[in-house]
Amino acid sequence: MYYFNTFFIYSILGFLLETTYSFFSNLHFESGILYGPWTPIYGISMILIIILSNYLFLNLHMHRFFETIITFFILTIVLTFIEWLGGIAIEKIFHITFWDYSDSPYHFGKYICLKMSLIWGIGSIILIYLVKPWMDKFIKKIPKRVTIVLATTFIMDIFLTFISKI
Repeated sequence: MYYFNTFFIYSILGFLLETTYSFFSNLHFESGILYGPWTPIYGISMILIIILSNYLFLNLHMHRFFETIITFFILTIVLTFIEWLGGIAIEKIFHITFWDYSDSPYHFGKYICLKMSLIWGIGSIILIYLVKPWMDKFIKKIPKRVTIVLATTFIMDIFLTFISKI
């Protein structure tokens, strides 16, 4: 249940983060393609962050500073790849471009730019050391029935999105 709850909590937090940023920056964009208050890329990314950082910290056997630097670079690359893949998938499936970094310096196509890659990397380290320890206390207390309700609602949202947008 931990990974399911992690997925849902960070998907919702990602949605709230992007919605708040959109409001205050006056850019007025939508967070994600689903109807519900979640952006799954954040949940998927957090699960990858947890799995990869745990693996690296257990197997590198180096000073924590160097492990953190290596983890930063690996997560930056992996999460940038996930963002690129997500952009392509959304464009191919739904025929929309949800974000476009073509005007950003050091971009690679529409879906990748250096600034966002660095944000993914720095955000990963902040999540590992500051957010995750605090959020884990909350996530581990979520009752199973809440997880089931979230999962059912999420699956229905995916189904409705695919029916209405394809």
